[in-house]
Amino acid sequence: MIVETKLYRQSWGPKKVLDYLRGNGPPLIWPADSTAGEILKRAGLVKRRVKRQHVSPYSEPFGSCQAPNQTWSADFKGDFALGNHRRCYPLTLSDNFSRYLLLCRALEHPSYAAVRPWFEWAFREYGLPQAIRTDNGAPFASLAIGGVSELSKWWIQLGIRPERIKPGKPSQNGRHERMHRTLKQDVAPQPTHPRQQHHFDLFLGQYNGERPHESLGRKTPASVYYPSARLYPGKIPPVEYDSKTIVRQVRHNGEIKWRSDLIYVSQVLAHEPLGFKQIEEQKWEVRYSFHLLGILDERLKTVVPVSWHITLTQKSVNHVPGLKRK
Repeated sequence: MIVETKLYRQSWGPKKVLDYLRGNGPPLIWPADSTAGEILKRAGLVKRRVKRQHVSPYSEPFGSCQAPNQTWSADFKGDFALGNHRRCYPLTLSDNFSRYLLLCRALEHPSYAAVRPWFEWAFREYGLPQAIRTDNGAPFASLAIGGVSELSKWWIQLGIRPERIKPGKPSQNGRHERMHRTLKQDVAPQPTHPRQQHHFDLFLGQYNGERPHESLGRKTPASVYYPSARLYPGKIPPVEYDSKTIVRQVRHNGEIKWRSDLIYVSQVLAHEPLGFKQIEEQKWEVRYSFHLLGILDERLKTVVPVSWHITLTQKSVNHVPGLKRK
């Protein structure tokens, strides 16, 4: 049974094989992990492991992830050609705490129009997370101030904090990247998008319900994950500010009017209200809802961008709905 299970899931090691058999096999006294490893080795089913530099699963970017739905991760696994020579862009979405794979879709284009319906499906199915962590590429981010794209603007409207890893630092999304490596091992390119999606669906069910994770105490993601209590609203709530905040509406060309001057902010935020709070004599903090965009410098007559990657100031955290001060 150990050998048969290994042949069925060839990317699994002896620990995962035994965990699966203990949960799904007959009530036997199963051997130790090391014994299972020797059985598989004698059967010629153990490959010599290539040494890799591994990232600690509890590194700094995941310090605040203590429960499901605090942080989701989204990305495109590298695109590839199908048998019909069309490109496939796998959109993946996972919960960082439980490793639960929420979504794995074979898309034809990595565009905002292509991904938004699937994020909406995930929000309706699982509720809203507190944050979504991505890289700096489209459609998740843009070169606009604050890194705001059409997709992340929508997240902010829903009260979801967009987190960005630093450029060239995929290790800050290490758990999601590790899942991508497993996906690449287990699912080969197929002839068409429907066939590819069928194999992705099989992988998603196996990854969530059968494959145990040592970081979860050798439990499966499905046994740890539960949906968010924050439900997806039927209507997008308006962006509002407190009475101490000065509000300016962004014009159609991305400019605001400030003390008789026209100052460019972002065309992505056209027709949206921005909040301004004074922090120095001629400097104002500029936010879109809770999301910090930059600092308006009246002397320079411009909005100076601030870092919009994963690190937040405590003031930023206090403005995010659903987050508690630590």
